[in-house]
Amino acid sequence: MDPISASLLTALATGAGGEVGQQLWSALRGLVRRRPTEDAGGSPGAATGEGELTSLFQAPHDVERARALSEALSRRAEQDPLFRTHLTQWQQQAQVLRTGDGDTSNTVSGGDQRGPVVMGRDFSTINFNAPGQEQGQGQA
Repeated sequence: MDPISASLLTALATGAGGEVGQQLWSALRGLVRRRPTEDAGGSPGAATGEGELTSLFQAPHDVERARALSEALSRRAEQDPLFRTHLTQWQQQAQVLRTGDGDTSNTVSGGDQRGPVVMGRDFSTINFNAPGQEQGQGQA
């Protein structure tokens, strides 16, 4: 199982993603708060992730706390097969939320470029109209 991204956990803890993000955070809280199964060994020192979850909730922008939660979730998934199954399902649902993770590669080639060129990833609300210029009325 891949570790849960610290960026994703931070985004959820800070309220990113609107209603979907809130639902994912709530689902993760519920999953973490479930009692470990007997297959997990049930030892008092068994990782649950609850402390790390609370810690991240208290300081939602703290990437180190998000990493600690990710590590605790991974340890619990190793100890508890049922938790691993539910966490994997949760992780698949969480893929709908973009957090800025991932690589991007931009290339402009093939002649002269006239006009704006925007390079990056995950854009929204970009406007190339000059102030006072109405849309659809470009220069002749």
